[in-house]
Amino acid sequence: EEYQERHTVSRLIGAPPGYVGYEEGGQLTEAVRRRPYRVILLDEIEKAHPDVFNSLLQILDDGRLTDGHGRTVDFKNTVVIMTSNVGAELIRRQMSIGFATRKEEAKAQKLDYDTMKERVLAEMKKTFRPEFINRIDEIIVFHQLTEEQLRNIVDLMVKDLKGRLADRKLNIELSDKAKSWLVKEGYDPLYGARPLRRAIERYVENPLSAKLLRGEFGQGDTVMVDLGDDGLTFTVRAGAKTTA
Repeated sequence: EEYQERHTVSRLIGAPPGYVGYEEGGQLTEAVRRRPYRVILLDEIEKAHPDVFNSLLQILDDGRLTDGHGRTVDFKNTVVIMTSNVGAELIRRQMSIGFATRKEEAKAQKLDYDTMKERVLAEMKKTFRPEFINRIDEIIVFHQLTEEQLRNIVDLMVKDLKGRLADRKLNIELSDKAKSWLVKEGYDPLYGARPLRRAIERYVENPLSAKLLRGEFGQGDTVMVDLGDDGLTFTVRAGAKTTA
């Protein structure tokens, strides 16, 4: 979203002589010029301005780009990864498989994926110019996330939270039921796992912060998060208090 306007191209390659920011260089070209062995991630590339695509065409085709100082920056040792939400609506409209044997379900999932991939690639051809698509080495359409994968993502986010709580000499543990509930609340077929972060902030981090401010937890306590009748519950292990 940072590069939707035409003038933002100068932020990538640097402003021309006489303009503000000329001495600073471009965010992209200067970074690669200093450290050419890089992985560059361009998120939601379909939102970029057409002039940004023109710069990318030169990178993908020639492996180099001229910055605002007139220097040629070599991208031949740089891996460029672009993400896109093109076709996300098609994924959202997919019908659920329903009840089936594991073998039937696997077969149905493959058919669903093959159909979805074909439609998403067709949608990409409508969105991006042929010369841009032709310069991409590989286009990968991701499978829909499974519940197990979403639970792994929850585990990673909780691990990050544990690291922050360690500074306060606190620990936190989530039950399997609590994790499954967060997966259900935080997953959206259209937006993938991104809402999971907001769900954990809303249902775990915010209540936890409020309880910390009220002094309900002490150093060395372990906060146990479980699923109750009205949502998540918080109890203290190895502490004198129990809160819900």
